[in-house]
Amino acid sequence: MSKEQFQIDDTDGPRVTRAWVLHPEIKSNNERRDAGPALAEAVSLAHALPAIEVVGADIVPLRQVNAGMLFGKGKIKEVHDLLEENEVELVLIDGPVSPVQQRNLEKAWGVKLLDRTGLILEIFSDRAATREGVLQVEMAALNYQRTRLVRAWTHLERQRGGLGFVGGPGETQIEADRRAIDDQLVRLKRQLEKVIKTRALHRAARAKIPYPIVALVGYTNAGKSTLFNRLTGADVMAKDMLFATLDPTMRSLVLPDGPEVILSDTVGFISDLPTELVAAFRATLEEVLAADIILHVRDISHEETEEQSRDVNEILTSLGVPKETRTFEVWNKIDLLPADAADAVRARAERDDGVLAISAISGEGLGTLQSVVAEALQGAVREADLSLTFAEGKKRAWLFEQDIVVDETQTETGFDLTVRWSAKQEAQFQRL
Repeated sequence: MSKEQFQIDDTDGPRVTRAWVLHPEIKSNNERRDAGPALAEAVSLAHALPAIEVVGADIVPLRQVNAGMLFGKGKIKEVHDLLEENEVELVLIDGPVSPVQQRNLEKAWGVKLLDRTGLILEIFSDRAATREGVLQVEMAALNYQRTRLVRAWTHLERQRGGLGFVGGPGETQIEADRRAIDDQLVRLKRQLEKVIKTRALHRAARAKIPYPIVALVGYTNAGKSTLFNRLTGADVMAKDMLFATLDPTMRSLVLPDGPEVILSDTVGFISDLPTELVAAFRATLEEVLAADIILHVRDISHEETEEQSRDVNEILTSLGVPKETRTFEVWNKIDLLPADAADAVRARAERDDGVLAISAISGEGLGTLQSVVAEALQGAVREADLSLTFAEGKKRAWLFEQDIVVDETQTETGFDLTVRWSAKQEAQFQRL
C-alpha cells in the first residue's frame, strides 16, 4: 500500500458495517485534483452514512486500468490480505467501477463493493426527506441500476422468444430486470410530475407577492445550512458532514432596512457528481434558476477552495442559470483561518464588490452581507403610491398585467394604487 494509508480508530457504538476506502490514482489521467485531498473527501463521504464505520483508507497508484479487475493481480492479493486482516465487510472505491469489475472484485475479496456513484446514491437515499427528494433519489438509483445491467449479466445466455420485440418464454434475466426497472421508472416519473406541478403552483403564488428569492449554493459542507439557520432562525440540519442538506428549504427573511426576501438553502455540490444525479435533482435546484440573487458560499479555509469553486460554477452553468443573475461569493469560515490569512481575506472583500467575508459560526460579516443583498434588491421590491385618472386606463391595466398592485382605492377622479415593483418595471411604467 502507498504511504497515504492511514488507520482510523474503532469507536464503540451500535453494529455498523466495517468499510475501507480506496482511491485509485490513475497516473495516465492527469487528474486535476491531488490524490490526498480526494481521498480525504471520499472518507468524509463515507462518514456521511451512519451505518458505515471507516476503519482505513488508502491511495492505490495505477499505471493503467485493468478492464476486468480494475487493479492488477498483485494489488488485488495485497488488498485481499489487508481486508481480511481488518475484518472489512465493504470496500468503497472513490471512482467509477464497471459492473464486470464490481462482480470480479467482490468475488476476489469476498466483500460488498460500492463505487463513488453508488455511495452518493446511498447518502442521498439516507438524507432525502421531502416527497420530491425521495422520488428523485429513487429515479436516480433505478437509472444507475439499469446501466449496470448492460454487462452485469454477460454470463447468461441471451435469447428471447418470437422476433425479439417483446419478451417471451426465452426472455433472459437481464431483459426481465430491465423491463421491471423501466415500468417502475414510468410510475415514479408520473408521481414526480405531480409533485413538480405542486411546487410550480407554490412558486407562482410566491411570485404574486412578489418577494425576491435569494438562493444559497456552494460545495457540500461549505456552511450553507449554518448560514441559513443563523439568518432565519430556522433549524435546518447543519453538521460537519457532506450532504447534510438534500432537500430545498425556504424561509422568509426581512433584511435590515431592506426588503423581505425568500432565502433558499439547496443541496451541496460536489466534484464528479454523476450526471444522472444532476438530472434527477434539477427540479430541486429550480429555486436557483428562479433566484434574483445567488450567494455562492465557499469554505475559504479548505485547501481546495478554488477547485471547489470551479466545480460549483461548472454545475451552475450546466443547469442553465441565467448569466444576468446577480451572484456574490460568500467566503465563509474565516474564523478557521490563521490571523494573517483572515486579514488578507477581509482586505480582498473590501476591495471586491462581489466578495463577502463572513463566519456563519461567529456571526462576523453577516450584517454587511445582509446590507449588500438589501442594496442589490432595493429596486426589485420598492413600494410606491400612485394616483391615476380615469383617462389613464392603459397604465392601470399594465400595472395589473404585471401583477404588482398591492392595494387600490377608487377616488372621484380615478384610482389611488400601492404597487411593489422593480426599477425596470418603474422605468417601463414611466415610458407608457
